Amino acid sequence: MKAKVAVLISGAGTNMAALLFASKLRSCPYEIILVASNNPDAEGLKIAAAEGIPTFTKSHIGLDRVAHDAIMHDAIVKSGATYVALAGYMRILSKEFVAKWDGRMLNIHPSLLPKYKGLHTHQRAIQAKDSVAGTSVHLVTAELDDGPVLGQIEVAILPGDTEDTLADRVKMAEYQLYPKTLADFVARDTNPEYLTAQVRTLALAQPDADEVLSHGMPCFGIIGGKKFAYVSVDHHGDGKTALLVKISGVEEQLMLIDSDAERYYRPAYFGDGWVGIRLDLGDTDWDHIGDWIAKSWRAVAPKKLTRLMDVAGEF
Repeated sequence: MKAKVAVLISGAGTNMAALLFASKLRSCPYEIILVASNNPDAEGLKIAAAEGIPTFTKSHIGLDRVAHDAIMHDAIVKSGATYVALAGYMRILSKEFVAKWDGRMLNIHPSLLPKYKGLHTHQRAIQAKDSVAGTSVHLVTAELDDGPVLGQIEVAILPGDTEDTLADRVKMAEYQLYPKTLADFVARDTNPEYLTAQVRTLALAQPDADEVLSHGMPCFGIIGGKKFAYVSVDHHGDGKTALLVKISGVEEQLMLIDSDAERYYRPAYFGDGWVGIRLDLGDTDWDHIGDWIAKSWRAVAPKKLTRLMDVAGEF
């Protein structure tokens, strides 16, 4: 199952094209399902359409930033994308838009961040007499060019370089970096080791929690007490990576499965007091998973421990 990515552009779309052509490789873990632009005349839209990729465009002229971002967000959601890649999208995004795609929106910037945020990065590197320039892929946050850096490539600055000659070589580095970094990033959401580590962090944050190996699975419980969570990785060849947590019984289990049969299931050998929650579908809401783990912990924790937690919550 490939991760679904929407790409936002404003112009030629060369970085979008690099992402698109890389996605055609059988080993690539993502697919481009939408190319959207604030510029109806963006050349990149023609490239996408010629390759059979759905496109969407809405000019920002006459709209305030929040209203335009809401239109773009709705188009992305409607496409089914779970990630956004900015590729020459020449818009400062609203905080509302960024919040909706927190942790799932990437951008490429033509400098070695945190150096030279903003514009004219190549000229600034030359003027500073740097020996290298480069490019960075980072997660998008509300602060301009300030999110966590996911990957970088250095590009040597040659004697006599101008802003344009340096920019041409940095572009070549961008076409290598962006597809590889995006592929590595989206692959985490189906990687059992990464998913297990995420659950481990959330589970061990519960009071008096510990981890053991049980039935061949990472298992989390109250120290000296009952278990409240397991991570199932291809258990008995079921092909799933999932969180198993306590529930109230068969009625809740059936209700969850009816609500989303792809995500929830009855785990073999665990009975009706547990439910499996798929973690490998590429769109895991980790806040939601954290709530499930906390609820499951409370279901097995000794009353004296939950009472202490309740009292602490009053202050």
